[in-house]
Amino acid sequence: MPNIKSAEKRVKIIEKKTAQNKSVKSKISTYIKKFKAAIENKDIEVAEVALGDVVSLLDKAASDNVIHKNNADRRKAHYAKLLDDLKKEAK
Repeated sequence: MPNIKSAEKRVKIIEKKTAQNKSVKSKISTYIKKFKAAIENKDIEVAEVALGDVVSLLDKAASDNVIHKNNADRRKAHYAKLLDDLKKEAK
């Protein structure tokens, strides 16, 4: 336990920020699951909407430093490729 008052404050702030970051990451994973479910069901329209939501959440998380920018970019590219592969397969 911290002995200094400012260190005690930092502990409280870190706990709040950790909870916020965990919430954001949980929301991202929920939307990713929806996207992957749409891909599994080969539902292109739902997958396109879900991808837009996922990309938006990843960009927001990266801009707020919840996840690293390169991590967000890599995941966006991966999910976009999954959607493109589904579209090619449907043709």
